[in-house]
Amino acid sequence: PADTRDAAQARARRLPAPVTDVARLCMCDLLVAQCDINCCCDPDCGAEDFSLFTSCSVPVVTGDSQLCSQKAAVYSLDVEANPPERIFQLIDQVNPSVFCIRSTNYKQALYLKSPEIPTPENFDRLLDEFGGAAFSAEPDSWNLDTDAPNPPDANETHRYEHGVPVHTEDAFLRLPSPVVSSWCSDANPAGFLVNQATKCIRSVSVEKCDSIQALSMLFYINSSILAVPKSSQLVNISVRSVAVQSLDGTRTLLNSSDVLRLPMVVDELCLNAVLGVNYHITHTDTGEIIEAAAAFVLGAISKEALSIEQSFEISFTQENTQPVPLSGNPGYVVGLPVRAGFRPQGYPSPAGFLSNKHSQLTILQSTSTQDCLAAQGARAPVLFGYNMISGCKLRITAATKCQPLAQTLLDVLKGQSFPEYVASFGNSQAQAVLDWVPITQLHVSEQMISTTLQSSCQIPVSLGIEVKWTKYGSLVNPQARIVNVTATITSTALKQPPSGRERFIPVTSSVVFTDISSPAEPGYKAWPTINIKLPFDFFYPFV
Repeated sequence: PADTRDAAQARARRLPAPVTDVARLCMCDLLVAQCDINCCCDPDCGAEDFSLFTSCSVPVVTGDSQLCSQKAAVYSLDVEANPPERIFQLIDQVNPSVFCIRSTNYKQALYLKSPEIPTPENFDRLLDEFGGAAFSAEPDSWNLDTDAPNPPDANETHRYEHGVPVHTEDAFLRLPSPVVSSWCSDANPAGFLVNQATKCIRSVSVEKCDSIQALSMLFYINSSILAVPKSSQLVNISVRSVAVQSLDGTRTLLNSSDVLRLPMVVDELCLNAVLGVNYHITHTDTGEIIEAAAAFVLGAISKEALSIEQSFEISFTQENTQPVPLSGNPGYVVGLPVRAGFRPQGYPSPAGFLSNKHSQLTILQSTSTQDCLAAQGARAPVLFGYNMISGCKLRITAATKCQPLAQTLLDVLKGQSFPEYVASFGNSQAQAVLDWVPITQLHVSEQMISTTLQSSCQIPVSLGIEVKWTKYGSLVNPQARIVNVTATITSTALKQPPSGRERFIPVTSSVVFTDISSPAEPGYKAWPTINIKLPFDFFYPFV
């Protein structure tokens, strides 16, 4: 009928609102809160940046190329202007192909809809709807109402990713840091999973200290954190502890952290001024922030002081895990401890329990007395990239018992709990089994030249640890990765002196780091590798 055809034509003319705003799309925007060179669509770029551009790396930005008609964002540079300016145009682009999509009337196919999770209340309904051999994927109704709100942007981030600034109600979580000089800049955002520690100088005036925001606790906790970016779920920043520092540097931890102490001027002193803030963020394995706390150090400022030094720190911990200090992210950093652990019975992953409270590989620490029996329990951490050697002297008499002495020396060399595994990366997690390298333990016995001096009992006299590592990842920014660790115990036959005399045996412990990276061939330009650790959700939603 004619009225049906007219109604269909009217619906076709009334196209739905576009799901994707091409003016907001930018494929070359790679840096967070920084301007990408020659990226004309980067919202972080200003007029000063555009004046330095030579061309637009992405001149045209479009949405779905299969649509018959769509908006296109066109970017260009006016090089004749002084200085050069960026030109932005939003035009209608027509697809000349006869096989094009005129109306995207099935809106549910334009974005990923989270599936409904079965619960005791909706289980029967979901079973009736999807429990058969086949079910319909068609929507209940075709809604072409253009006044309906647009579906969420498919490109929006619904969780935090590494390096993304931590969002708050008004902007970002501030972590003041020095920028050009040593003076504090409050424009530095804290990045998710990026542990930082900064120090900077703040200009102060005792007369106005109660009005300087950066000296007040409220400046650092008054803005709640978004649990995930672009969400309405808020996480308040609680006060974990408050320590008060006197003018002579003595610190006193307050019994209660619920009291909010604001700066005030008393007898030409500025009291309760913030000298340090330590944030601690707890997150889930899916990138959602669930808890935030801050520890403060408050102090007094004398009238003569024109500036103070403030320190700021932030750390991240995944829920239901023990915080472990990292030695790199991801590769090891020279000078930081080598992380180690062991796999106890009943645990599927290494480091279920750590070898010590700092989860570090350790060796014998030399003491001033050089007495091996007195040095038992003294350990020094093995620092990545540092070849180390330490030792002590063992006094042997005619009354020395060999078997107890052998076990004691073994404890001195290896420690009470010698680890079985070493983390291949500086940020390896305990549950990542493939990120842990087993320690190969070897036992070598020194052969005595004279057969008359041979003994059935031998004692360990040295522990040698060799750590082999390689450069891993991109040639531009290689990461240090441990690939093999060997611990060699060398034993020798015990030779006891005659009665009434004594002799000393040196006992040593050493660590050697060996770079086994393959050197590039002369005249050969190597291609950058992509040997990187993929995110856990890289193939989402596919398995």
